[in-house]
Amino acid sequence: MDYSKSGGAILAKKAPRHKEHNEPGSEKKPFGAKEDKAALLARMKAAAEAKKKG
Repeated sequence: MDYSKSGGAILAKKAPRHKEHNEPGSEKKPFGAKEDKAALLARMKAAAEAKKKG
């Protein structure tokens, strides 16, 4: 069988449809930047407090 006549391969079949707004390497999330745990805990506590209040 001559596979050269069957057509080319579909290369980018599983490519994302759009670019994420917070992808690594972007302005909001630069490469190498790591969130510190204290900021995460503060955000979680503030969210829990806001949920308790209403």
